[in-house]
Amino acid sequence: MNIEEFDYDLPESLIAQTPLKDRDHSRLLVMDRETGEMKHLHFKDIIEYFRPGDTLVLNDTRVMPARLFGLKEETGAKVEMLMLTQIEGNDWESY
Repeated sequence: MNIEEFDYDLPESLIAQTPLKDRDHSRLLVMDRETGEMKHLHFKDIIEYFRPGDTLVLNDTRVMPARLFGLKEETGAKVEMLMLTQIEGNDWESY
């Protein structure tokens, strides 16, 4: 698997910085598997797409602000490090 295949441009202006007052009004993009049609809806509409036996999994994790940016001395190439889990002291599992 080439992880670069997951790279895409996401303008910072499209990243929510604070939750909406009415959380169920957050945007929801739905794609019809058969036709490929895309619909721009609101999260409150999600129940219309559930069938008996379906499961909704909620993820309430948060991103830890531990992203570091730098430059390689030799080439000037940009580098980025995401510190995922503190192992012990100054040792981190990183990506």
